[in-house]
Amino acid sequence: MDFRLSEEQQALVKMVERFAREKVAPGAADRDANNKWDQCLWEQMGELGFLGLPIPEEYGGSGAGAVTCLAALQAFCKGGKDAGLFLSWGAHLFLCAVPIWLHGNEAQKRKYLPKLASGEWIGALGLTEPNVGSDAAGIQTTAVKDGDYYILNGSKTFITNGPIADVVLVMASTDKSKRAKGVTAFIVEKDTPGFSVSRKLDKMGHRSSPTAELAFEDCRVPAENVLGEVNKGFAATTDALVWERGVFLAGAIGLMEALLEESVKYARERHQFGKPIAEFQLIRNKLADMKVAIEAAKLLAYRAAWKHDVGEDGKFDASLAKAFYAEEAVKVANDALQIFGGYGYISEYPIERLYRDVKLLTIGGGTTEIQKLVISSKLIRS
Repeated sequence: MDFRLSEEQQALVKMVERFAREKVAPGAADRDANNKWDQCLWEQMGELGFLGLPIPEEYGGSGAGAVTCLAALQAFCKGGKDAGLFLSWGAHLFLCAVPIWLHGNEAQKRKYLPKLASGEWIGALGLTEPNVGSDAAGIQTTAVKDGDYYILNGSKTFITNGPIADVVLVMASTDKSKRAKGVTAFIVEKDTPGFSVSRKLDKMGHRSSPTAELAFEDCRVPAENVLGEVNKGFAATTDALVWERGVFLAGAIGLMEALLEESVKYARERHQFGKPIAEFQLIRNKLADMKVAIEAAKLLAYRAAWKHDVGEDGKFDASLAKAFYAEEAVKVANDALQIFGGYGYISEYPIERLYRDVKLLTIGGGTTEIQKLVISSKLIRS
């Protein structure tokens, strides 16, 4: 396995990080404090090709591989320090556009992917429900066939991009008796009769990314908007697990890098007892632990992405990676806060914001506990 980036990949990474440092980082604190979505930044990301990276060129994307996408996402997080905008980007691309690319028919790809790749349309995934989280097979939202339509009834919650999405990939039960084998994926446009944003949600972190509850009340979705096959909706999400856990969310390793970068800078500048705190062994130990965690997380994530690129099944590796980097990100944030002390606890520095942001990694995209179930099940059955 060779994870060295090509000159073309390195150029992309440098461009993404430069954009993030110059355009994203300066307003990150304000967007967080005010729950502000920045449509202008989103459009700029679309113009630069960020929003369609892995989508084939024929559908308006760049055709980038998983390793390339992972490197770009990490650079964005490291330079921009805006976990919310990163979250919206990932949910749009990897939870909506990628499943349509992987499972959509030609008409669906032609209709949706170019506008999603350009950023003209914003995408979202409607999976989680008020009473359905880790047990996704227990979906309560129903879809009943009615001629050339399906009638959807139910609700979704914690939906990233929910208030601003033009297209939502909605998972609904078409046969409750079959649980996971009776779930179908639907492409639902925002102006579909019976579909509404019922409530915007205020979050602890990722506050520049809008989140909402969605409601479906006799929502009439054309049968032609079924993604893939009826009763095989989970194929649309499981086939994208490497993209979600090994690429999208793994991009947050860049937040860990940002935390280390800020901590090293502060440790050099902050003086106590007549010398920089960087000279104290306990501070150095924390910095070393942070660096070890980051490099180990990278190796796990890049292995999953690399396997996908060479045609191997990287799903298990993606779960391994997420189980590690999610928990380590929280530890890295905690060490950074300890290094900053009281200054890390106030919003003058980005540590307080990033500390809140990284916690979501242990919950979203499958909790750490779910990843450990996946890992242990593989061990027991092998």
